[in-house]
Amino acid sequence: MFGRFARAFPKMMGSTSFRTFATAGSNAFAKSISNKKLVVGSVVVASTIATTTLVSCADKVPFTGLPGTNYERTFIAIKPDGTERRLVGEIIGRFEKKGFKLVGIKILHPTPEQAAKHYDDLKSKPFFDGLVKYFSSGAVVCMVWEGKDVVKTGRKLIGETNPALSVPGSIRGDLCIEVGRNIIHGSDSTQSANDEITLWFGETEVTNYESPLEKFIYERK
Repeated sequence: MFGRFARAFPKMMGSTSFRTFATAGSNAFAKSISNKKLVVGSVVVASTIATTTLVSCADKVPFTGLPGTNYERTFIAIKPDGTERRLVGEIIGRFEKKGFKLVGIKILHPTPEQAAKHYDDLKSKPFFDGLVKYFSSGAVVCMVWEGKDVVKTGRKLIGETNPALSVPGSIRGDLCIEVGRNIIHGSDSTQSANDEITLWFGETEVTNYESPLEKFIYERK
């Protein structure tokens, strides 16, 4: 059987049908390679466009944000009691559902010196030492959020300093009871946001990026 195939093989090689089959196979292989090159090229182009978008965005937005625009930024910190009570995901979810964008996040255990610097404007208050001790007692989740009027709106999402005075639906109104354990801090002005972001973050720790979802949040960017 194999002998007959061997004798017939040279004739097959010379036949028109075999040459047609071979040519079609070669063309298909070449097309496959070409398509792969096209896919790789598309990925490179897409990566280049994405990088260009990030660079472009980075050029126009300082890491502390641009107050009065959709790129305004605020500093939000989940205090040790909020972290210990496993409320991190809940709190992040509130800001995300509102439409704000998380552009910086880290978790750390502040030193008393860092806590004192953070609350420097309250150093004349009788509760200052206790506040510093409390803020430096455990893990704190530091965040930078971006969006239109994020400083003012962020404060509304958080609620009053005294949870008892916070409306239901706010973070403090729903999730805590006492002033001394009010779980979260938020910048109260664009200037304090600038100072607090600078205190807790370096320029390379805050990211500039565009989200395709923003067209569903803002009428105009």
